Amino acid sequence: MLEKPSWVLDRDREWRVLNQFLAAEDPYLRLGLLSGRRRHGKSFLLRALTEQAGGLYLTAVREEGRAAALRRATAAVASYAGLPDAEVVIGDWERILTTALDRTAARAAVPLLVIDELPYLLEHSPEIPGILQKLYDDSRAGAGSTRQRGSGGRIILCGSAMSVMHELLSGSQPLRGRAAMDMRLAAFGYRAARRLWSVEDPAVALRLHAVLGGAPGYRQLVATGTPDSEASFDTWVVDNLLSPDIGVFTRTETEYLLREDPRITRRTLYYDVLTAVARGASSPAKIGGLIGRERTALAHPLGVLESSGYLVKEQDMLRGRSTSIKVVDPVIRFNQLVAVPRADLIDRGQSEQAWRASATTFRSKILGPHFEELARRWTGHYAHELLPDLEPGAIGTTVVPGPTARTAHEIDVIALDLDSRPQQPGARIRLLGEAKATVERRGPHDLARLEHIRTLLADQDYRTDGTVLALFSLNGFHPDLVRIAERRADVALVDLATLYGPTGEP
Repeated sequence: MLEKPSWVLDRDREWRVLNQFLAAEDPYLRLGLLSGRRRHGKSFLLRALTEQAGGLYLTAVREEGRAAALRRATAAVASYAGLPDAEVVIGDWERILTTALDRTAARAAVPLLVIDELPYLLEHSPEIPGILQKLYDDSRAGAGSTRQRGSGGRIILCGSAMSVMHELLSGSQPLRGRAAMDMRLAAFGYRAARRLWSVEDPAVALRLHAVLGGAPGYRQLVATGTPDSEASFDTWVVDNLLSPDIGVFTRTETEYLLREDPRITRRTLYYDVLTAVARGASSPAKIGGLIGRERTALAHPLGVLESSGYLVKEQDMLRGRSTSIKVVDPVIRFNQLVAVPRADLIDRGQSEQAWRASATTFRSKILGPHFEELARRWTGHYAHELLPDLEPGAIGTTVVPGPTARTAHEIDVIALDLDSRPQQPGARIRLLGEAKATVERRGPHDLARLEHIRTLLADQDYRTDGTVLALFSLNGFHPDLVRIAERRADVALVDLATLYGPTGEP
């Protein structure tokens, strides 16, 4: 097993999967895919893996022509083999790939070839997947060179254009059924993101994650380091996210993100859809009503944005046929809610005024929903630290109808038992939680609300024996509530310190 370098933060699970892909007892050529949106650290991770394995790393350049790409790849193979460029003359992709595999087999303990940003190559060299299919099939059939008959070469294909990468394995595509690994690299979790930014204060860590998420690539783009207080966070936002001259300016970044997917050609429509969802439109009908389009005309753009990882469709945990569409990428959400509506002020150099004018929007539409999402993530990943006996299954949100048709109660966090399915009648509920990003401390009345909802669910034949009632708070809890929680095993109080855990912990 290849040791993960100390400078690779987090990614333990991904490194383990990559190691398993390389070390599998398979004497033949193996193919793997790694995809993920821009800034998630795909290239960083694969470069570290290639270095540890002694393999060969090839990367494509956007808008580079076929001839230039062939020359670049040839030079990389020559450099890896320790030969002058002039001594290596390769005229097509099949010879380049064959030679690259031969060289890695001769030099590396684990023969590894990485082809990064493959979608850029496919723009001018669509034959590459077919060539890879031939190399794979020849290896399995025992045809061709000694290398093909059993040296166990490994090829990892990487790219940011999610639709292109997923299309490689679909339908009648050449590589369908031939990839032993199909990894989608996500952003860092919120605790790892805190370590990435070296933030002590969890309140600052929450705000950073609410605007940038866990994409590690943004760390090197900021102009003014890391904020260390809520007050300095405001200045940091103005100087970075709302400054057109800085690389992490959200309007520019959102444009780059949308351009990664070749299916997104009418970006104005996609911008409008993202803005409508960010503002709270949670269904095709509501989105269409805001942007003046029929819901039937939105099926394609919504599908593209969902498959690209910019939108997510969440289903009510208890009620069937009830789904909610949300913006999943914090950068895009911040852009559509803050930068775009205040574009005139920002373009005039008045970013500070734009940020002040967005204060209410930030708290209600960004910080609040993000705090709720982190409460759900805590329930799934870290609740055992506080509640050792809790073993949650599916986690999400729900709306609980009251005794009359006019009453309904929104639940920010609901966790089912491991043996229960979403929308299952009589499902066992392990946790009910409320997470509100308000300045007020949570008190006994908040607990009473959850108790009432638990009773309603029991009356509706859901199993609530042992259901934990969890209150999540940005600003702590009233002493009366703390005393109640100390006496009761079914009450959990989760403040920011609990949500984030000690500094430095995974």
